[in-house]
Amino acid sequence: QVHLVESGGGSVQTGGSLRLSCAASRYTYSSYCMAWFRQAPGQEREWVAAIYRASSSTYYADSVKGRFTISQDNAKNTLYLQMNSLKPEDTAMYYCADSRVGCRRTNVIDDWGQGTQVTVSS
Repeated sequence: QVHLVESGGGSVQTGGSLRLSCAASRYTYSSYCMAWFRQAPGQEREWVAAIYRASSSTYYADSVKGRFTISQDNAKNTLYLQMNSLKPEDTAMYYCADSRVGCRRTNVIDDWGQGTQVTVSS
């Protein structure tokens, strides 16, 4: 099991930027992909972005495409999410995750971080 720790959350105004980080306890060499999910109060956890380890291909939910960028630094065992042009609807707890089979559904995730809160005010 991989221990994932997120950081970088905070409070910003509409249009602002934040960079989330997710440090893994060890190299996630067995992971097929890593991803960011988010969960707002009273809502289901939703997929935000994913990166596939072998190809470094990236994928984004329509709601964040063009504003968020997922990346990884294998030397540092760290996953990032650069978030620009933030909107109030981006307010949520953000979680990083890894999986051996897929990264767009919560039921196939192997490991979750504890989450970091992002709050965007208008």
